[in-house]
Amino acid sequence: MLNEELTLRKLEILCSFVRTGSLSRTAEELHLSSVSIHKALHSLETGIGCPLFVKEGRQLKALPAAIYLAEASNDLLSDVDRILKKTKAKAGVESGQVRLGSMYSLTANIIPRMIMGTKIRRPDLDIDLFLGSNEELMKRLTEGSIDAIVIAVPTKGLPEGVQVVSLFEDQLFLASSKSSKPDATDIDLSEYQHEKFLTLQDGFATTSGFYEAFQLAGFNPNVVMKVGDIFSLMNMVSGDLGHSLLPGRVRALMGDAIEFTPLLPKYQVIQHIGLMYLQANESNPNILALAAEARMLHRKNP
Repeated sequence: MLNEELTLRKLEILCSFVRTGSLSRTAEELHLSSVSIHKALHSLETGIGCPLFVKEGRQLKALPAAIYLAEASNDLLSDVDRILKKTKAKAGVESGQVRLGSMYSLTANIIPRMIMGTKIRRPDLDIDLFLGSNEELMKRLTEGSIDAIVIAVPTKGLPEGVQVVSLFEDQLFLASSKSSKPDATDIDLSEYQHEKFLTLQDGFATTSGFYEAFQLAGFNPNVVMKVGDIFSLMNMVSGDLGHSLLPGRVRALMGDAIEFTPLLPKYQVIQHIGLMYLQANESNPNILALAAEARMLHRKNP
């Protein structure tokens, strides 16, 4: 049973003593006096309630029980160190790494610029990029497995304690293959009731906007296929498998293979793209650097 005589510090002293085999070398390694080391080891022995050491002349020798305890404590101390590092990361004070989440559609432009700008501000920072849907990334942010995300900001149901830095606004266009280019300069969706459409799977911001636009048009679209990423969707549209509604930002990906035609104003759906992070992490210098870069990009793309 645990008691006040058993502490992690005493286990650390034991590990050092078993490794060095000497009170003086342990004292030198841990920057303590030999008397303090001896008292800590004796206290540990008392707290456990079994002999750990034996005196051989003026030397203290570890018994097999002490050697076993030291070997097991090495693993324990490593686990504690890992737990403390993760705790600091949850609290937003871990300085060497940031986990950034993004929608696929932002990787052609805004995300590379944000990463490069943040690295200029903090050259030693490691940035891990995670790609996914709006829904998935928001879930990972609130769970703490991602530090910040760049997504389409939800119009409702934004979790409490989430900070938002606006980046830019985008809107949906009718996306068609070059061979199916519409004649109109502005699309009246009500005329597309019998056309085939492709879209992303549920959970993506573009999917939500897709159905919102058709709700404004007053009918359910004829969706013949749903795919899992924006690149596959654009390839299928360019292959003339059907139309889709895509945000203007993806034009940079395949603008030469797909025709983007604006919708009439009454069908337009606006996406607000922003950097989001938990308020609990707002003092994290990595998050501060990301937010500063996001504000600078917003000023360049109002």
